[in-house]
Amino acid sequence: MKKYKLSFILLLSISAFCFKPFGGVVGKIFPYLQGEDYNGKKVNLPVDTKGKYTLIGMAFSNAAESDLKTWINPIYNKFIVKIDRSKADVFDAGIDYDVNLFFIPMFTGINQLTSKSSKEKIKANTDKEMYPYLLFYEGSKTYKEELDFEKKDIPYFFVLDKTGKIMYATSGKFEDKKLEKILDVIEEN
Repeated sequence: MKKYKLSFILLLSISAFCFKPFGGVVGKIFPYLQGEDYNGKKVNLPVDTKGKYTLIGMAFSNAAESDLKTWINPIYNKFIVKIDRSKADVFDAGIDYDVNLFFIPMFTGINQLTSKSSKEKIKANTDKEMYPYLLFYEGSKTYKEELDFEKKDIPYFFVLDKTGKIMYATSGKFEDKKLEKILDVIEEN
């Protein structure tokens, strides 16, 4: 029995050493990123977001864009649409959240060649109400090391506290359990 326990502990130790899970950025300050919203306003993350919680969704490729889109309506409806208290009943009063929200298509490396046409295509297919929440990033910095991601074909999401520190990180398609975790992080603090 001791032999199996020792083998199991050794296997866990090796796994923990070899496979770094996404989320190793939790507790670190979000790296400086300057983007421009679709109204032409420059936004400097996390500097311009201090004082409020911030939810950031980032897509590093066209393949990640479809998964990123699965987040847009649930996140917009939860954090941006304000509840009409006169129409809400006592059981569905809800919470009005005061958070910054940004979805960021990232154009780095060779993707910068198509950035202008891609930006125009995204802008043409997006409701103007979403313009302040869509940031456009174009630059040589990939953020791969700073944000601890390995795959470019999935989107990444970060919850920043009021100081710009990453409190939660997740990736992939929208799931209710991911949104619940985001809400837990925001409501706990």
